[in-house]
Amino acid sequence: MSASAVHSLWTTAADPISKIDTPKIEYAQLSPTLIVVGAAIVGVLIEAVVPRKSRYYAQVFVAVVALIASFAAVVALAAGGYATTKPGIAAMGAIAVDGPALFLQGTILLTAIVGLFTFAERRLDPATHGNRVDSFAAQAASVPGSDSEKAAVKAGFTTTEVFPLLMFAVAGMLIFPSANDLLTLFIALEVFSLPLYLMCALARRKRLMSQEAAVKYFLLGAFASAFTLFGIALLYGYAGSVSYGTIARVVDGTVAEVTPALANTMGNDALLLVGAALIVMGLLFKVGAVPFHMWTPDVYQGAPTPVTGFMAAATKVAAFGALLRILYVVLPGLRWDWRPVMWAVAIVTMLGGAIIAITQTDIKRLLAYSSIAHAGFILAGVIATTPDGVSSVLFYLGAYSFVTIGAFAVVTLVRDAGGEATHLSKWAGLGRRSPLVAAVFAVFLLAFAGIPLTSGFAGKFAVFKAAAEGGAAPLVVVGVISSAIAAFFYIRVIVLMFFSEPRPEGPTVAVPSPLTMTAIGVGVAVTLVLGVAPQYFLDLASQAGVFVR
Repeated sequence: MSASAVHSLWTTAADPISKIDTPKIEYAQLSPTLIVVGAAIVGVLIEAVVPRKSRYYAQVFVAVVALIASFAAVVALAAGGYATTKPGIAAMGAIAVDGPALFLQGTILLTAIVGLFTFAERRLDPATHGNRVDSFAAQAASVPGSDSEKAAVKAGFTTTEVFPLLMFAVAGMLIFPSANDLLTLFIALEVFSLPLYLMCALARRKRLMSQEAAVKYFLLGAFASAFTLFGIALLYGYAGSVSYGTIARVVDGTVAEVTPALANTMGNDALLLVGAALIVMGLLFKVGAVPFHMWTPDVYQGAPTPVTGFMAAATKVAAFGALLRILYVVLPGLRWDWRPVMWAVAIVTMLGGAIIAITQTDIKRLLAYSSIAHAGFILAGVIATTPDGVSSVLFYLGAYSFVTIGAFAVVTLVRDAGGEATHLSKWAGLGRRSPLVAAVFAVFLLAFAGIPLTSGFAGKFAVFKAAAEGGAAPLVVVGVISSAIAAFFYIRVIVLMFFSEPRPEGPTVAVPSPLTMTAIGVGVAVTLVLGVAPQYFLDLASQAGVFVR
């Protein structure tokens, strides 16, 4: 090394510390996420210092207060104009604070509040040794059927760690659709994925099936994360930056500056196409689109039902939000490249989910394939590439999340000696044994089918209308056909409940606490309100449908 080079390095190292730029963090704009992260950390401390008998109440209190406070912060930001007139970029360009981000964060938080009520339910299973139990294993580290597990059950242990895990997952989901660079996107993906992997393995009943589901979800999720990370590396090589705005400008050809270290790779279209494809693959895995859906039925069936309901609703909201931002902010210049591929994915997702659902005999697997079909319907709105496409997807996600949480909450009520009675044959005659529960579940099924006067109809009409106006009329035809196929298995369950003779050894319907009743009641109310009077909420989604760039 020459003397001048050594002198330059020494001079640079000796520069005063004052030249280092101080990071600018807009804490007020990040407050929804910071509140949830703080609650998650407090939850971990509760596990360390609060006596075991008191942890449940402390955890539930902290989680509920934090989620409500976080939602209030989202509302305050929206009222302050960040959703409409003054969207911005926070945390040194890492986080977008705009209409879609705030709308999706609000939806995730409301879903989390309702889902938390099902997590906290402790009256569905009979008391064990005088202790009320919930849906989660008495001691997560114990081997199923072992003496340590029996001792934990006898002692009345509960896995209250699920509450801070839930809060960490919610924090990641809040960041995921608002991430404004690829590195933040990946970190958020892992922050909400890892707690979900753990929670899937914590079922109190059928623990082996639960652990199998968690392993499958973890392994396939790791592959999807690896694809996403590889895609991020390729896009960085293409654009010389992980910032959404910079990548979009390079795609449009408006950035003349070339990073010297990446002079041989910047602007290479092969890196752009392969990198974008890998990132989109990772996001399609999270939404459960075909052919990246293989984990969905097994995980939905094996995971504790409260986790399944929360995961089916909130994960879809967060993942579709991230997918919208990638396609509409980063890759709008490639729309003619990605639209044909997304057409194919949407078609096989709608048809595949609807057709395979017909063959299912387990209610949780049926709802899993139903969620796959709904991912295809939502993709129709994504493909529109218009402002109406964004607003229709936002509305659909909000409507779908409450129907999903409510439906899985009802599933937790129908029980036999082995726990939840999820085989369809056991639901025969439920309408005669418990008319109210059957009627509520029928409302959710009709919403899934898209029957008028339910939120499902308003959501499907919105996305199909946006797709047709965006030049995807053939896709709408496929969507209508898929909806007709899906309506068959939804109606089949309703007929089974109301027009079949109840089995003598049929299941019972547990009487839940006010927590689960609140979750179900909120689901029914939102389903009917959004179905009967959707216009205000459609306008709200339309106002929030503009991305900051």
